Amino acid sequence: MRRVRLPEELRALLKNPLGRLCKGNGLECVESMKSELVAAKKIVAVGDMTTYFLLEASILPDLAVVDNKTKRMPVPDEVVRSLMRDGYRTIEVENPAATLTKDLIDQIRESLKGEERVKIMVEGEEDLATLPAILFAPLGSAVVYGQPNEGNVLVRVTPEKKKEIEDLMNQMIVEE
Repeated sequence: MRRVRLPEELRALLKNPLGRLCKGNGLECVESMKSELVAAKKIVAVGDMTTYFLLEASILPDLAVVDNKTKRMPVPDEVVRSLMRDGYRTIEVENPAATLTKDLIDQIRESLKGEERVKIMVEGEEDLATLPAILFAPLGSAVVYGQPNEGNVLVRVTPEKKKEIEDLMNQMIVEE
């Protein structure tokens, strides 16, 4: 397998939040989920603005998956500067839109096994990285991602959520 691709029939399903939707701006959302985040075994942030607002609230994700874009447009310079924070090992991967490459999946899996903080810089699109992040994060972790034009979603990693994501990923199209 070189990558898996999201079929058209699953796209609508993924527009629904995979966890608790927090409506509002970034910092408001982070504040409303702060108690769950500080109790989490690991924190994964998917998306530049999501990661930025966590960092602004002094919450350091164990894994951040970013692409220097928000809503397909470049993020502001202050966001780029914030995401270049010390203390993170940066890994670069390519990942086309609507897909998950084997490299991205493997990097997420390996990053979540270790103790160091990692930033995966995606050339392409990082949106679907939420799925393997949930699948490979330790139980009791939190995965946070942006819900366009609404706010942020907090996914608590449970055995049931892992099974749901595994079932969903098994419906994706494997490409060699």
